[in-house]
Amino acid sequence: MSIFEKKNMQEIIEKTWNDRNLLSQVDIQVTIRAVIDKLDKGELRVAQLNSSEWIVNEWIKKAVILYFSIQKLSLIESNPFTFYDKIPLKNNFKELGVRVVPNGIARYGSYLAKGVILMPGYVNIGAYVDEETMIDTWATVGSCAQIGKHVHLSGGVGIGGVLEPIQALPVIVEDNCFIGSRCIIVEGVRVGKGAVLGANVVLTQSTKIIDVSEEKQIEYKGYVPERSVVIPGSYTKKFPAGEFQVPCALIIGKRKESTDRKTTLNEVLREYNVSV
Repeated sequence: MSIFEKKNMQEIIEKTWNDRNLLSQVDIQVTIRAVIDKLDKGELRVAQLNSSEWIVNEWIKKAVILYFSIQKLSLIESNPFTFYDKIPLKNNFKELGVRVVPNGIARYGSYLAKGVILMPGYVNIGAYVDEETMIDTWATVGSCAQIGKHVHLSGGVGIGGVLEPIQALPVIVEDNCFIGSRCIIVEGVRVGKGAVLGANVVLTQSTKIIDVSEEKQIEYKGYVPERSVVIPGSYTKKFPAGEFQVPCALIIGKRKESTDRKTTLNEVLREYNVSV
């Protein structure tokens, strides 16, 4: 897609966002649907890495919201299932080179790259799932979430979605991460490349992520550093009613760069006794 075409689309979306009366115009609707189509094909992304910083393309999130406004509820037949919704389902998985097990559902406007495996789970509109990633049973990828290459989302993982506020960064899981069973990642938390999250780790923007692998602890919020090995933890906090344990996440070590991805993962699980 040319820079000119992208700029023209952006200008139309921004203009329509500020004046919803324009939604009745056919050419405006065509532009909105064109943006969603390019999201579906991976030609546009809600967020992208610029040097070392992730940038939100706010106008694309606006286009998704406007798309809901112009779509009408309709029956979606997928034998033997029937749905009633505004957004159609993706159905060209063979062309994409994507394996989808029955009851795996991806909404139109989400992007699944070649080699993705979708078990009985769910991928929402605006999400981007890169090559060779596994979305395991009952894992969900929320709207606009960005999932990197060679990521494993284990059973029951919940990746949060976000459309509003427009400027909010979506959840980002970078390349080669392993996210253990029943983990929850929401509110625009970013998981750095190669990180391993043990089962039941919950990450929000307010969750303390504490590196306890050295003599002096280091605290993060909203970001898991690259190659971190993370398990659930807790710390004591004082309240008017007394002292109570509050959930946190503990970084207990690092994956090694000296070995390949699969070997590193196996070694990590043995060395740190991490449940996934």
